[in-house]
Amino acid sequence: MTKEELKHYLEVTFPTQEVKETFNFPLLIVNKENIIEVLTKLKTAPETQFNFLFCETAVDRNPSFEVVYHLTSTYYHHDLEVKVILEDRENPEIDSVYNLWEAADLYEDEIYDLFGIRFKGHPNLRRIMLTDEWKGYPLRKDYQDDNIISL
Repeated sequence: MTKEELKHYLEVTFPTQEVKETFNFPLLIVNKENIIEVLTKLKTAPETQFNFLFCETAVDRNPSFEVVYHLTSTYYHHDLEVKVILEDRENPEIDSVYNLWEAADLYEDEIYDLFGIRFKGHPNLRRIMLTDEWKGYPLRKDYQDDNIISL
């Protein structure tokens, strides 16, 4: 499937979601409520078979967050970016994709640790770089570190 064919497939298969073209591969913007349904279809559909989550990360767009999934199909050698926008800055939460791709275990721990985004259904969401006592989330644009010494 070419990049153009994949984009067309996404537009037809997910008409209520937004499809954009990027430099490398299509971008599918998904509503938070539909993320598991959409990603399950992308993973299992014979036309796409996105069987590998090669990156899951977050971006602070202040006031919203974006959770970004980079998928690839090792069968068809095509890639896709999927993005969800989280508007609730005080309690950002989204369903975990761990049950689809176990690689999400570490990615979601890292996102939680550095952005404070919670993943419902994650088997053991925890801080992995900072201590449990650490206050705040360092990759948030509004993060204030009281330990930094000003010169």
